[in-house]
Amino acid sequence: MRDRLPFFCALHDCEKTVNTFLGERKARVRSRRAIAIAACVVCVQALLACSSTPAPYGEVTGERFRKGELLQSDTNRMATLAMQQNLDSLFSLMDKLYKRNPGEWPKTADSREAAVEFVRLTVLNRQGWAPLGEARDVQALSKALEPEFEDDRVAAFIYAAADTMVTAHGGKTFYTMVDGLNPQAVHNAARNMEIAAWVLSSRTKADGSPLLLANEIGEAQRNLSFEREMSKIIARLDLMAVYGTEKYRRAVIGYGQGLVAGPFIQFLPVDAVSGVVSAQ
Repeated sequence: MRDRLPFFCALHDCEKTVNTFLGERKARVRSRRAIAIAACVVCVQALLACSSTPAPYGEVTGERFRKGELLQSDTNRMATLAMQQNLDSLFSLMDKLYKRNPGEWPKTADSREAAVEFVRLTVLNRQGWAPLGEARDVQALSKALEPEFEDDRVAAFIYAAADTMVTAHGGKTFYTMVDGLNPQAVHNAARNMEIAAWVLSSRTKADGSPLLLANEIGEAQRNLSFEREMSKIIARLDLMAVYGTEKYRRAVIGYGQGLVAGPFIQFLPVDAVSGVVSAQ
């Protein structure tokens, strides 16, 4: 018995060592599992955060429903949206031009933001612009681009451009089924915008300076934001002009399609359907 005692002690020590090793190994495994789970949680949270973050270039959103839309056809709605976007482009251009020509907005208001808001409300309310006198439409646009014009040229240019577009659309910014659209007038408005952009970039004052600092093309910097916004406006006007010519033609084609396809699109008789079901 005494001879076996060292053996049992050694066996006990070995078993204790093995249990200690296994315990440490299990602890390491649990620790690794905890780390892996934590990493997965962090990754999932990161993916959720990325999915909820809006795209850096924005996203398309529709407007809320308004009662007035019940009086609009597809053409009316498209013309209304195009006009709203064109006016928004002009107001964006106004802010850009004020930033590049800080000497203009003090002629209208005490701050650039106040000048932008004042011109915007004047355009939307279809009021006259005092520095332009009684001139409206293309006459106002010509006067705003005269080298001798000494008032707020940014405000005058934006107001005249907006008035030219609204006049071409029948003097309205919201259209219903009782309103008509003159495609040729809208087409002419697009050409007037092209001419206005060209005159603004090429005509100079008596001292040789540009009427307004708009585009900038140089070795150190290129700024063509004015040209891009004007191109968007012209493109929308051209699209609406072409779409306006399609209105009555598509109405006739749609009527003809209804006559041709009508006989082939028939509902099944209720009795026949019920008979098939009962037979099954």
